[in-house]
Amino acid sequence: MYLFVVEFPTPSVPLRGPCLPQQKRLQKELMSLLKEPPAGVTVDVDTAHTKLTEWVVHMEGAAGTLYEGEKFQLQFKFSPKYPFDSPEVIFVGDNIPVHPHIYSNGHICLSILTEDWSPALSVQAICLSIISMLSSCKEKKRPPDNSYYVKTCSANPKKTKWWYHDDTV
Repeated sequence: MYLFVVEFPTPSVPLRGPCLPQQKRLQKELMSLLKEPPAGVTVDVDTAHTKLTEWVVHMEGAAGTLYEGEKFQLQFKFSPKYPFDSPEVIFVGDNIPVHPHIYSNGHICLSILTEDWSPALSVQAICLSIISMLSSCKEKKRPPDNSYYVKTCSANPKKTKWWYHDDTV
């Protein structure tokens, strides 16, 4: 067991306590995201500080895209198996993006969140992938099976067996 202290670059109280490998990785990723966030991305430090395994990430639609200026929130939940297991990532809040790969309950159909996950990926990589997915969208619309999926799915999108059939939007 390790003892750790993480000092955030924003005013907050440092985290203290025993440090597991998962926690070290999450602390490192959090610091990286705070120091060099992708454009339009910020982390709710208070949420991450309160519970290192659950983060809220704020994201703004990129300039020149259908989502320009729109503000979204992503919720990240990390299992004890992280980084060998992908985080659970969903859109939360009042503004879920209308997109062919984002369901109205916030679930995201993105292969790196499931079968294409690798421990080499990071929260920053996920954020960049989601920004890219939103930025390349040509038309705001829900997935064709949105109503059925939302009625029948698990609360955890990682329990869904996704079928990746259209990566052109």
